[in-house]
Amino acid sequence: MRIVYIGCVESSYCGLKALLEQKKDVVGVITMESSGFNADFVDLSPLAREYQVPCRYAKNINDCENQEFIRECLPDVIYCFGWSQLIHKEILDIPPLGVIGLHPAELPYNRGRHPLIWALALGLERTASTFFRMDAGADTGDIISQREITIEYTDYARDLYDKVLETAREQILEFTNELERGSCVPRKQDTLAGNSWRKRGEADGTIDWRMSSRAIYNLVRALSHPYVGAQFLYQNKKIKVWKTEELVDDHYRNIEPGKIIKFHSHNDFYVKAYDNVIHVLECDNFSAKEGEYL
Repeated sequence: MRIVYIGCVESSYCGLKALLEQKKDVVGVITMESSGFNADFVDLSPLAREYQVPCRYAKNINDCENQEFIRECLPDVIYCFGWSQLIHKEILDIPPLGVIGLHPAELPYNRGRHPLIWALALGLERTASTFFRMDAGADTGDIISQREITIEYTDYARDLYDKVLETAREQILEFTNELERGSCVPRKQDTLAGNSWRKRGEADGTIDWRMSSRAIYNLVRALSHPYVGAQFLYQNKKIKVWKTEELVDDHYRNIEPGKIIKFHSHNDFYVKAYDNVIHVLECDNFSAKEGEYL
């Protein structure tokens, strides 16, 4: 089964590496040379060269030259994992087995943007790794493979990302074998069910100390590495926060949100949230005093 592979992030790399190590017939790779918006960007061309697979860079996957490259590869199927652009019909119609995409959410729920970040920021207790056959919609096609993933309270973005990588790698090899045998049975999505998540902006990553301690904790772990980090403003400077814990202490119940209760160092200070206390364990360098307000 001839596979054209499209991707430009860490999950793309892991999936491609798994296929090549198993000597699957990857006949072409399309990736990006650089990315200004993928925090987990990976250029797939070195891996393609290592396995002597033809590779080209693309900015717009739907450009005519990219369509022509795909046609010349004569693919039976296209795998498109970690590419933010919608694939147009001209490409969707090329491979007889279709174009298969990855969405790390429990489709039909939580379609759309930033699925891992939203799952953590909203405090969800589970998500999924879902592979589906792409159509004209966004994350609306027939489901090829779906596995549930548990989200622990202690999971940060890197932890959840690694869970998805491990699960997705197993799924890719499994459904590739099924496609080769002709035993893959897609499951239709209910397009009237579920929901779609919107694109996040800078304001979505800004800590307001009037938020609950759980909301702040969830926001920090959602945007921690490999993502851009949550932030708060101090003296008109943006301070990135990478790790926190929430502490329940009724002793500070009468203290206003945003007050620094203790300040030992930039990586060890306590701030009153709306309800409880946030202990900051890792953030950008800055200096403040106990009693100040953030």
